[in-house]
Amino acid sequence: MDLLISGITIFVLAIFVGFEIITKIPPTLHTPLMSGSNAISGITLVGAILSAGSQQVLVTTILGFLAVVFATVNVVGGFLVTNRMLVMFKRKS
Repeated sequence: MDLLISGITIFVLAIFVGFEIITKIPPTLHTPLMSGSNAISGITLVGAILSAGSQQVLVTTILGFLAVVFATVNVVGGFLVTNRMLVMFKRKS
């Protein structure tokens, strides 16, 4: 029970810290941060594929598959947003 409470406490604190950090970032840094976020999501995608492919228990396979789907959506969406932002900064010819 103590492990569950400490895990929930860390999760809630991480939410607050993440929100504070993201709201304080100037708009000029959003594109580099989006690229870094895509790299992290790529690592998550690899872990999700490993989890889904291990087929140890049905629950891990289902959760791994859902993680693959959500991480893929996150990576693709992040690259689309990054590309759109970079196009906005290109010089008009």
